[in-house]
Amino acid sequence: MPGLTIVLLTDDAERLRGALTLALAQRALGGECRLFFQLDAVRLLAPETEAPRDDIHVAHGLPRLASLIGEALDDGVTLVACQSGLALAGLEASRIDPRIEAGGPVSLLQSLAPEERLTIA
Repeated sequence: MPGLTIVLLTDDAERLRGALTLALAQRALGGECRLFFQLDAVRLLAPETEAPRDDIHVAHGLPRLASLIGEALDDGVTLVACQSGLALAGLEASRIDPRIEAGGPVSLLQSLAPEERLTIA
């Protein structure tokens, strides 16, 4: 199965929730998946971040966004925080989950396999 890379461009929690759901589905099917948090999207990785609709999701038996991020990391989804985005968000790499990598768009594009799917969220 070809790998899947999803690039998140904004700090929209619902887009991240959707991307994480797709990433977990990819892993359930046996494929590799990576989420790249570009610029403003990195804010969603701050440890104290709560998603605006978390309570609605929980009321319907779904996890909070922070739990979904942890589940994805536990399941082997690779999360990469844009280095410029970390600076824009005022975050140091040491403040986010140590399983989250730091990188940039050049390294992301260099690492894409020829058959890998790339999508923007």
